[in-house]
Amino acid sequence: MEVHTVRMSDTWPSASPETKALIRRGAELILDPPEQWIQAIHDASLGGLRMKAIADDPVLADATRRTNLANTMRWARSNVLRPGERVPAELTPDILTAARDLVRRGLDESALDAFRTAQSVAWRLWMKVCFSLTDDPDQLRELLDVSLVSISTFIDDTVDAMSERMRSERHELTRGTHAQRREAVALLLEGAPIPIDRAEIQLGYRLRGPHTALVLWTHHPDQAATLESAADALATSAGCASRLTVVASAASLWVWLPTDESSIERLSPSSGIDVAVGRTGEGVDGFRASHFQALATQRIVAQLGSPHGVVRFDDVRLVSLLMASPDDTAAFVDETLGELARAEPTLLDTVRTWISLQCNTSRASEALYTHRNTVIRRLARAEELLPRPLDESLLDVGVALEVLRWRG
Repeated sequence: MEVHTVRMSDTWPSASPETKALIRRGAELILDPPEQWIQAIHDASLGGLRMKAIADDPVLADATRRTNLANTMRWARSNVLRPGERVPAELTPDILTAARDLVRRGLDESALDAFRTAQSVAWRLWMKVCFSLTDDPDQLRELLDVSLVSISTFIDDTVDAMSERMRSERHELTRGTHAQRREAVALLLEGAPIPIDRAEIQLGYRLRGPHTALVLWTHHPDQAATLESAADALATSAGCASRLTVVASAASLWVWLPTDESSIERLSPSSGIDVAVGRTGEGVDGFRASHFQALATQRIVAQLGSPHGVVRFDDVRLVSLLMASPDDTAAFVDETLGELARAEPTLLDTVRTWISLQCNTSRASEALYTHRNTVIRRLARAEELLPRPLDESLLDVGVALEVLRWRG
């Protein structure tokens, strides 16, 4: 049996032609990875207490997932073309955006641990591929040795490049009015005793009076430029001559409007922008509370994965209480609604409206702009689909329909 050994040249392992052929075959396999592999990498990179700040932020979490996938595909494509050779780090637009967003959220380079944990999972998955390629122990040893150096070096180079980019971004953000606004907002949100007059000067925004906080975001980085125009449109429709805006990331804005939330109109779903709205609050305490409610609303909308344009905190407050365990929530909906859960939207909307209007058929028909007899027929149809009679499960059905509405 021929023995294959790793030969070192300038500290980089040189693989035999046979090992290079195995690396190419394995790399071709992971160019089309099973969905559970990608999910395992994502779960690892966003798991743990240190990653909570990233996992809880839909924009940062999406950026991390895109970067994980980009890194995996980059390494695989490079090893199909040049198996066993060093894979240069590439700062793709997604990676540059991720670095910029981390800095704008006030996070440091420790946030890049996400890529280290993703690497450990990717390595275990790659080992499974290697063991499927050969049962020759010496060839397998060389294959694993070369792969380990290749993967770890690629991640090291990528993290180093991102760290340098983050340092550059941080230097830019520490200059000018944006940094002053960000610093003042951070102090206010932390509850620091910053003098209100000084904060208003730094922000260029009046803190006395009503505030409604919003978070605007998009899942499509190429649409990030439309966020400012969307914020302008919301401010204009609410009759606000001024607004406070903080760039939270390349794909999200934090906005405060000196108005009541009822004046904020809904955006067309085709705009590609999601908006989370907190309750209106007064003074500095209201400024802070409304923002945290908007962030909570954003997290719920992202968890539910269904775009709804403008969503208010009160819209999803009940649903948020049920979302601590998505599996239990799904089971509750299925057990409560049965076949009704898969009925046409008009039927679901009729039952939900009827319940919300205290089971008043006449008021429901007016709200739905349909004949009273049509409402009665739809309610009868719902009774046929429900596991239990509606009058015995009214509260549960109302809650389950509300979950279904936001879950999409």
